Amino acid sequence: MNGTTGARSLLHASLIGLLLLAGCGEPESRWDAAQKAGEENPVAVSDAALPGSTFNKFFPEQNDEIDIVFKQEKDGFAQASLRRSGDEIAMLSIADTRNNPEAREKYATAEVKVQGYPAVVRENTTSLLVADRFQVQIQSEGTALTAEDRAAWLKKFDLDGLANAF
Repeated sequence: MNGTTGARSLLHASLIGLLLLAGCGEPESRWDAAQKAGEENPVAVSDAALPGSTFNKFFPEQNDEIDIVFKQEKDGFAQASLRRSGDEIAMLSIADTRNNPEAREKYATAEVKVQGYPAVVRENTTSLLVADRFQVQIQSEGTALTAEDRAAWLKKFDLDGLANAF
């Protein structure tokens, strides 16, 4: 083996090594992208959010015609089903917007008020903002409740109690 062949073999080996190193980097997967996004964005539940169970006492009272069945409680959120004759007619909820500060933005231009609180009325949903922090919402199933019915149900929440409790 002469010097030229040895140098050529060394050059080939070096080029192959560089190509292998360059090819070792795997393309970013969707899981990698999700991990990066999670690191860039804050935690979904604020440490300042209240336990969901603290909201239960502010929900409307149950009576002979209506059942209120609590469905979900987690930090900053409580949800209950509004049932009439065993059928669900709406979902009621209270959410602490410290978990989602952007949720407050829609109330800045609200022209409707329910019991003095800014309200947003959509097709099957009416919500309001209490104490610039708590979103109280009722979402009806189909045409079970009108916008006026939903507003009446929102008034059955202890809104002033919620506003002054925390």
